[in-house]
Amino acid sequence: MIELKNVGKTYQIDEASSWAIGDVSLHIASGEFVSIVGPSGCGKSTLLNMIAGFLAPTAGTITVDGQAVAGQIHPSLGYIFQKDTLLPWYTVQKNVALGLRFQAVPEGRIRSRVAELLELGHLSEFAHAYPHQLSGGMRRRVALLMSLAVEPRILLLDEPFGALDTHTKTHLHRELMEIWRKLGQTVVMVTHDLDEAITLSDRVIVLSSPPSRMLLDERIDIAHPRDVFSLRETPQFLAHFQSIWSVLGEQFRAAA
Repeated sequence: MIELKNVGKTYQIDEASSWAIGDVSLHIASGEFVSIVGPSGCGKSTLLNMIAGFLAPTAGTITVDGQAVAGQIHPSLGYIFQKDTLLPWYTVQKNVALGLRFQAVPEGRIRSRVAELLELGHLSEFAHAYPHQLSGGMRRRVALLMSLAVEPRILLLDEPFGALDTHTKTHLHRELMEIWRKLGQTVVMVTHDLDEAITLSDRVIVLSSPPSRMLLDERIDIAHPRDVFSLRETPQFLAHFQSIWSVLGEQFRAAA
């Protein structure tokens, strides 16, 4: 579904080029949930933005669904940013319908699709509420539903829960896993939270400090469905945490 071959990215700083990403090769299969972790400034979001087509790689190639990506947004992608992008003057219902209206979907189909999604996100009773009337967690759910409305085959998440408290974040983890298991999208998520990455993912990728390279590709061998509230107490979770932290912790130590 997604393939990166020897991908690198430079930025221009004071008339000199600096490699943010050095050499990353990665294959993500259809339906996988993959998280990318690494020290601050290692290029996690840059990598996600290149997969999305927002940025073109300086070196290497990226293909999405068999098509080369070179600074062009692929129609199969949905993207959720660090901050929610809800329109404050639109209700929840209208925000979720926005992408469908851009696609000129018939009004009857829009109503039924939005109703399905609001039920999936446990937001049906808030259909006519405005963003300022919602909690932070509810706004994140609306942002997720806005992306899901246009039925993307690939979902890219850039630290989607970073600003939320642990209680809210854990509930959203459960809902995201429920939605992912029902709809079967390929998901790539950037996060600073290692617990979050292990809880949600099939694989966790660890990037090095810049110029970034891939240090570890850890398959999370924990069966689905997962109980996000008790998973952290299991031996499997602790074993994966220790394995990944042995690599990631060294990067944090080196950057200190």
